Formats: sequence, structure tokens, C-alpha cells
Amino acid sequence: MASAQRKGSPCVWLTGTPLAGQHKQMTGTKRQQSIRKALRALAPGIPLSDAEAVVTLAERRHMKDLPPSTALWLALGSHIRHVHTEYEQLLADGYEREAARFFVADDTDDILAGWGCQRSVAEFVEEAEEEAIRVRVPRR
Repeated sequence: MASAQRKGSPCVWLTGTPLAGQHKQMTGTKRQQSIRKALRALAPGIPLSDAEAVVTLAERRHMKDLPPSTALWLALGSHIRHVHTEYEQLLADGYEREAARFFVADDTDDILAGWGCQRSVAEFVEEAEEEAIRVRVPRR
């Protein structure tokens, strides 16, 4: 329990809610706070290790011009595709990126649903990509 109470503990990091004996403070910039808040609302059941990775992706420099909720959605989809599906293997097998995304869309949606997310990548891919193009976020 002592290790969970140190500054930057997962409880404070993701929720901004300190454990007993900690000072009340929300760590990070306003943008970082907005991203974490959006993640808690979007995927409340996400495991902490995945949450940390998604927030790190959403905070990357090329996402800075996007609204926090859009950056988070793009980061969440990207993380799930690359870490929790066969997306990387499909790319290695020679599939084009859009074809590989199509083939892992159902798996991605299943993971999102398991984390309590009500959105679907199939429904929102175009919307998020259009926002990224509008503000000229470079594609990796």
C-alpha cells in the first residue's frame, strides 16, 4: 500500500484523486488533465498500463493541435490496433494499412466495449481522420 501512496501513483495519475495522506492536486498541464478526464469518460474500464500508454500517445507533439478528446480517440484506436490485435502482423504480411485496419476493426471494437467504451472505430474513423487532416496532423 505504501508504494501506491507515493506521488504519481496510478490512482492520482489517472484519476487525479489522491489516496489518504496525499496532498490534493491534479498533476500535469490542463491539456494532460483534459486527456485523462476524457479517457476516464470514454473507456472507464481501461487497464492502467494501457491507460498510461494511450495518454502518452495522445500527448505526443503531432497531436497538440487537436482537441484533447480527438487526440485521445486517435491514440486509443492506435494503441489497441498495435498492441491488442494482429494489425502489425497484417502489415508485415503485406496488407495495406487501410485493409489491415478493416480486418482488425471488430477486434478493436470488442476491446473498446470490454473497457466500457460506447464508441466504435467503424463509426468514428472518418470523423477523427477528417479532424486530423483539417489541422494537418502528419500520419506516421
